[in-house]
Amino acid sequence: MSCEMTNTSLNCNGKILDLDTPKIMGIINLSSNSFYEQSIASSEKKLLEKVDLFLDSGVEIIDIGAASSKPNSIPIDWQAEWTLMAPMLKSIRSHFPNLLISIDTYHADLLKASLEYEINMVNDISGFEESTKLVDTLAKLNIPYVLMHKKGSTEVMQNNPSYNNVTLEIINFFKKKIAYLDKIGLKDVLIDPGFGFGKSVEHNYKILNQLKSFNIFGKPLLIGLSRKSMIYKVLGNTPIESLNGTSVLHMLALLNGAKIL
Repeated sequence: MSCEMTNTSLNCNGKILDLDTPKIMGIINLSSNSFYEQSIASSEKKLLEKVDLFLDSGVEIIDIGAASSKPNSIPIDWQAEWTLMAPMLKSIRSHFPNLLISIDTYHADLLKASLEYEINMVNDISGFEESTKLVDTLAKLNIPYVLMHKKGSTEVMQNNPSYNNVTLEIINFFKKKIAYLDKIGLKDVLIDPGFGFGKSVEHNYKILNQLKSFNIFGKPLLIGLSRKSMIYKVLGNTPIESLNGTSVLHMLALLNGAKIL
């Protein structure tokens, strides 16, 4: 199997995203339960201000999520998620018609509801572990899918996570999942090793050091490191003080093949 990435561009629901140059994804949380308070948009005004700031800073994709996925968080149903997301999606699409919008969800029903707002990507932290409905729906659309590895539910994932070989186990996870996605014809797939999702600090740094291993799949690597506990626990500070640490790890990720930060 080739160790070079073959997907240098993505068809994002009719918009082409060129990944020859790495891209930045700006994260906006609608849940008040986010681990990083400054990522939260509690009103339409704050949402639009955040998007403006992101675009001024070089961000090319906005990822919007309405359910918290921090450790010990409790999942919510898709209707509750959609109640938060629908008005924000409507606003963001009306004000920024050409913006690339990713939605953070694992609910097929929410995906279907969001289609009227011409979303461009789906970011799924569940790795379709419990149901294939989301990816089966995506296979019929020109919308890329972010396949992320997570060990355990958000309620328990950080309760002493253990692996015999963390990188190898994640590679085997991707191998199995990508085989299914190929079978159903979903080709525009990105992979995310899921830093902080069922991993200890030691696991996270081992994955980062071995990041090139994931290039075996020929899929773009999306990396979520920003201000996470693997940074501030090592530095002994807080998420808001972790920008410099984030920048260092982002550079390491780029050198090892990351295409979207």
